Amino acid sequence: MKPEDVDVKDPQTAESPPAGEGGAPGAQEKKLPEVIPVLPVRDVVVYPFMILPLFVGRDKSIRAVDEALTRDRMILLVAQKDAEAEDPGTQEIYPIGTVAMIMRMLKMPDGRVKILVQGVTRAKVTRFVRTDPFFEARLQEMPDQEVPTMSLELEALIRSVKEQVAKSASLGKSVSPDVLVIINNLDHPGRLADLVASNLDLKVDQAVEVLGITDPVARLKRINELLRKELEVLEVQHKIQSSAREEMDKTHREYYLREQLKAIQKELGEADERTAELEELAGKIEKAKMPPEVEEEAKTQLNRLSRMHPDAAEASVVRTYLDWLIELPWKKQTRDRISIKNAQKILEKDHYDLEKVKERILEYLAVRKLKKKGMKGPILCFVGPPGVGKTSLGKSIARALGRKFVRISLGGVRDEAEIRGHRRTYIGALPGKIIQGIKQAGTNNPVYMMDEVDKVGADFRGDPSAALLEVLDPEQNVSFTDHYLGVPFDLSNVMFITTANLADPILPALKDRMEIIEISGYTEEEKLHITRKYLFPRQLSENGITARHLELTDEAILKIINEYTREAGLRNLERQVAAICRKVAKEVAAGKREQAKVSPKTLHSFLGAPKFLSELEQEEDEVGVGTGLAWTQTGGDVMYVEATTMKGKGQLTLTGHLGDVMKESAQAALSYARARGGDLGIREEVFGKLDLHVHVPAGAIPKDGPSAGITMATALISALTRTPVRRDVAMTGEVTLRGKVLPVGGIKEKILAARRAGLRAVIVPRKNDKDIQELPKTISRGMTFVYVDSMDQVLERALARRVGRRGRPVAEVARPGRRRERPAPPPPV
Repeated sequence: MKPEDVDVKDPQTAESPPAGEGGAPGAQEKKLPEVIPVLPVRDVVVYPFMILPLFVGRDKSIRAVDEALTRDRMILLVAQKDAEAEDPGTQEIYPIGTVAMIMRMLKMPDGRVKILVQGVTRAKVTRFVRTDPFFEARLQEMPDQEVPTMSLELEALIRSVKEQVAKSASLGKSVSPDVLVIINNLDHPGRLADLVASNLDLKVDQAVEVLGITDPVARLKRINELLRKELEVLEVQHKIQSSAREEMDKTHREYYLREQLKAIQKELGEADERTAELEELAGKIEKAKMPPEVEEEAKTQLNRLSRMHPDAAEASVVRTYLDWLIELPWKKQTRDRISIKNAQKILEKDHYDLEKVKERILEYLAVRKLKKKGMKGPILCFVGPPGVGKTSLGKSIARALGRKFVRISLGGVRDEAEIRGHRRTYIGALPGKIIQGIKQAGTNNPVYMMDEVDKVGADFRGDPSAALLEVLDPEQNVSFTDHYLGVPFDLSNVMFITTANLADPILPALKDRMEIIEISGYTEEEKLHITRKYLFPRQLSENGITARHLELTDEAILKIINEYTREAGLRNLERQVAAICRKVAKEVAAGKREQAKVSPKTLHSFLGAPKFLSELEQEEDEVGVGTGLAWTQTGGDVMYVEATTMKGKGQLTLTGHLGDVMKESAQAALSYARARGGDLGIREEVFGKLDLHVHVPAGAIPKDGPSAGITMATALISALTRTPVRRDVAMTGEVTLRGKVLPVGGIKEKILAARRAGLRAVIVPRKNDKDIQELPKTISRGMTFVYVDSMDQVLERALARRVGRRGRPVAEVARPGRRRERPAPPPPV
């Protein structure tokens, strides 16, 4: 540490009155020298008649003291502007100081000097005579002005200063009782101001300001202002301390009263409710069979709770947290009733078809039966259009396994905390949906279904899809940590099943952790069986009628499927069946006793006019109209592409809310038609005289994708050659500039759409042959598939008559289960 020049041992008692009032005799009468050594001091300002000890440690300062002792013991004490400065210059010390008399001097063992000084008078440095080896300066004395006659104003000022000093002492200001006595007996305004200033905690610049005021009354007024500010600070400080003391006293009082109450209850033999509650929680923690690290955390929180006031806000948070830890099924499991035959019966009873899904579930059960320990639950993801039974399939799996079933919907979830939970620092914090579902199931191995996993959103609150990565990863979910719990929970025994309408929106990393199982739409035959076996009996029961009241023929069901619903699933079909049952229930409730028989002829009286007409009934062979097949989120659909020509300059117009890819397919189709115009019998000049317009109806619905390429090309060539397109042929495939036909996706859904529309001939790319072979027999039965590699083969089959001058290879025509090739006819001579 730096050697300090000033060490005020007891500034309150260092003040002594001057000669005539108990001061050093003769100090005031001594004449000041013209040149005097100067001693810079730190953090203190010495006033006249003030006595205090100083420790002098700097070499320059010790020389100044020695020089003063060799002369007349007089030295000028001035304050430094910067207390940290080791060797201050003349500009770094204040010009106003106090001439002091060195009364005593003592040399310390460490080389420092201790002096006892008494202030004599104020003085101002006029010029520094020397600065080395010590400061020496010429002075100008600053004597006090004459004290005016005592007036009422002056007397009031003196009393005010005395009262404020006394009040400051009562509020905790450290003032010596001796100094208080001197202040009460002192009536000289100047000396009173100096004495009070020396006992106030003034900043150095404020103290120098007071020292420089030679008018005693003005100096006392300034001290009165500073005292008032100090008093305000002391009052606020006292208020804060009193408030804190009262709070502490209240807490101590409550603690003592609580301890006394416990002692009284113990003497009376009455059980303490709080003690009983804590003991009950401790017993539940033991019975919960938590993992060691979780049990340790629970006991730590219970210990915290025991030290809290029962009405404290934190106590309810800890109690709720302990309840969650206790109620979670750490070791509770349902025993799997693994019977392959029984599981197969349940799946067959609950669901028609879906053979691929059923086979996968039975495989899982078989592996589970053979390997009982260490098997991680599979993550299945059922992807398919709405209404095909994805959610109900999860319930059937739970029944087959004999497990609890939990379902949550992730549609529209945008907050990561919905999955991982909120931290306990938030008000009303809860665990996430995963832990809540486990608690709801009451076991740690339920069948957990997460619906609509493809509709999870992301915003500023995080990405729930990313939070699901840990949940659905068999390698990580062994120690899933919820933010609310803060301890790991083992999810490896849970069988997670997710559902989605589309696989594309799912986060790739999340999709990689799941086994995707595609569930396509149902055929007419499958819908008929499902309606007869499941939907119709359920609606009879829900509407309070029986088969004795209503008979629904198979032909009527098929008509409902074809003319009143157009969907891949079964929801609208069940609604139509429910509408029929409600009308019959109304008649039965009105007293009708005869059985109502619903046939195709009487169906309109129950459901009104048909909503959908067969595509073949609407269209005939027309020029410029091609029948395409499209894939949608709800299954497949038939899409007509219209093309027409008009006089113009060869411009191509595309309408129907088409996407960029579909527009590019139209451009490629037109370029192919122009490149092959000679072979197709189209003169080149035609393209410069005609404008082409391609339109896809249902213009309000966005459409995109390359699979309408051959349909657009067929429609354009039909319009340019004035050749009709066959109305009973549907087609799908991507076209290139060279006329090659590339494979596309969604084949099963598109074939189903063609069946629903009554189209039995479908042109498909040859490379989609593998998709056709995987179709169920119920779908491919009665259908004719034409495999093509080029647009020449498409035009051969799709147009009502040949176009162009040259013969072309005839397309390959295949029936389900077999193929045959027809040789191309010889070119005309």
